[in-house]
Amino acid sequence: MIKHIVLFKLKAELSTDAKKVLMNNFKEAIEALPAKISVIRKVEVGLNINPNETWDIALYSEFDSLEDVKIYATHPDHIAAATIIADAKESRSCVDYEV
Repeated sequence: MIKHIVLFKLKAELSTDAKKVLMNNFKEAIEALPAKISVIRKVEVGLNINPNETWDIALYSEFDSLEDVKIYATHPDHIAAATIIADAKESRSCVDYEV
């Protein structure tokens, strides 16, 4: 099994309200993907509630293989969900590991 973890930081110049809207829209779109992309075994999006931390969004997902992660990453519905925060994203960090 592959665990795919991604952290996102949104641009500091965004208002708190704008961040909340983007974050919630992104969460909703990503968490709807298992119904559209069969290779997703589990997905969860956490929205940071601690203002003292660096990252705004944590995405956790599970796949059977790294090939399935690639299928997910290039799927049109995933790409559409990613565009929700594309212009607002300051940075992204990712790790894929096998268990």
